[in-house]
Amino acid sequence: MAGGTGKNRQGFGDGLATAGHAIIADARKALTDPQSSDAEAVHDLRKALKRWRALMRLLVGPLGEPADQMRREARALMRELAGARDVQSALDALADLGKGNLGKGKVTISPTSLKTIHRRLTELRDAAEKTGFTPEMRERLTQYLDFADLSLERWPLREIEFDTIADALTATYRRARQLVPEDWHACEPEHLHDLRRRVVEHRHQMDLIEPLWPRLGQLWAEEAQRLRNQLGACQDLAVLTNMMAPHQPVAPWRSRLVPAIEARRAMHLNNASRLASRLFAEKPKAFRARIAALWTARRQRNQ
Repeated sequence: MAGGTGKNRQGFGDGLATAGHAIIADARKALTDPQSSDAEAVHDLRKALKRWRALMRLLVGPLGEPADQMRREARALMRELAGARDVQSALDALADLGKGNLGKGKVTISPTSLKTIHRRLTELRDAAEKTGFTPEMRERLTQYLDFADLSLERWPLREIEFDTIADALTATYRRARQLVPEDWHACEPEHLHDLRRRVVEHRHQMDLIEPLWPRLGQLWAEEAQRLRNQLGACQDLAVLTNMMAPHQPVAPWRSRLVPAIEARRAMHLNNASRLASRLFAEKPKAFRARIAALWTARRQRNQ
């Protein structure tokens, strides 16, 4: 983020506004790009809204209810777009099982069966997109983005100093760190899902201060993204497992898929454990001190 002079001594608030407008622009592009399918549009919109929610959580401290309301409304919109996403998660899990050499060892399932599962899930996803990503939903999203842009212009972001944001960054880091399990393999899918949500939020918030430490910040972001991917793969496998319950679309193949799912999940959990131990090695106070020192060094270089 650019440094500042005069009344806006640090310029950090201007950087927050710039980041916010960039997120909204990405969401608008996803909403209006004629080259994107509905599935691609929903995926990109959800990504942008996750980044927006992470920013809003940072701003709850200095701005209070207006930022929190924008965060809650974005969450509600994301949930309404989640129907097709759940089926896409199952499709992603099926592809992940393929990477794990599905069919070797204890698991045998024919290519024909895999194609049948994939076709059934694709049909469900397409149907969910048609009922969820309607013209009415597009209009609601457009109105929300218009109001978000206007809010960024009206809010006193210029007055926000880095220390306030550093406290919020540390709070998110602490929430994520507290969710890191001692026994990964005994952890319930719901707990891992909560951890993933906090890691996603932490990763997006750290993007806002990445210019303070370009090389190290990039490595940090990459590490957080790897952890996010491993936890996301576990969530995808959990969604696929739910779809194998009685009377669910993948139920006929349960006995042949469960061993492969368990093996793949164990691999992802081992990877996640290793990544989390590095990403959250520092205690929150040490993390806070580190980002404060980076900001101080940045200001001194710009003086």
